[in-house]
Amino acid sequence: MATMVHLSSKHAVFFVIVYSLAFFLGVTGRPATFIQDFRVTWSDSHIRQIEGGRTIQLILDRNSGCGFASKYQYLFGRVGMKIKLVQGDSAGTVTAFYMNSDTNYVRDELDFEFLGNRSGQPYTVQTNIYANGKGSREQRVNLWFDPSADFHTYTILWNHYHIVYYVDDVPIRVYKNNEARGIPYPKSQPMGVYSTLWEADDWATRGGLEKIDWSKAPFYAYYRDFDIEGCSVPGPGACAANPNNWWEGANYQQLSPIEARKYHWVRATHMIYDYCTDKSRYPVTPPECLAGI
Repeated sequence: MATMVHLSSKHAVFFVIVYSLAFFLGVTGRPATFIQDFRVTWSDSHIRQIEGGRTIQLILDRNSGCGFASKYQYLFGRVGMKIKLVQGDSAGTVTAFYMNSDTNYVRDELDFEFLGNRSGQPYTVQTNIYANGKGSREQRVNLWFDPSADFHTYTILWNHYHIVYYVDDVPIRVYKNNEARGIPYPKSQPMGVYSTLWEADDWATRGGLEKIDWSKAPFYAYYRDFDIEGCSVPGPGACAANPNNWWEGANYQQLSPIEARKYHWVRATHMIYDYCTDKSRYPVTPPECLAGI
């Protein structure tokens, strides 16, 4: 039987941050702590708990950024997190939420990267997909709200049929499984879940034209309600292939009519870059673009 794991953030690592975790095998799951299931990957002094541990604060200053990751990897499922992004003049900062197989050369990776901007300008979210070691599949969308004013939910759905990126309940990107046409699709390597806050003013804002203003530091991003529902690895060998996993069900094999309308609205009104149409980078259109993504 498949193992499905559900985690919700309650406290922060090294600061008594507790998560609730459930294993859906027909019985109630056990509680677990953040320190049991997650780890700081970068600068634990820049990760703090606030609001009694209900929220995690990540800090970027001249000394360091920071990041954390799951101790476990997952093969298919859904990953979501509520994030409140850096407020004010955030140019040159990147808040990232992504999945990564942590393998060299042939890694798989699914990225959300939130690119800061000068005050009053829209936040841009960049998505990217690595399959069998090949990435450079960037798309960028300007968010239609202020993501620094409140928490919003960012989700990746990953199954055998497609990968869907959601902002709240709005799909902003779909990458279909076109292996039948010889196009790589991430399906064999489990991936961990990561979040980071870091400086990238050489490329993040207007291609590096807008530099980070350190007089505005420190910069803060906030996280809560971290959620995973998927197959943990190591785990039962049949987990990823089990058709009874809800994320492989008929309702999740394609967008619903309502989701499809939202998806087309985003792409028509808020997309500002698509590698598929960048002829300077790709004089020959990438095959997945021709196959339909």
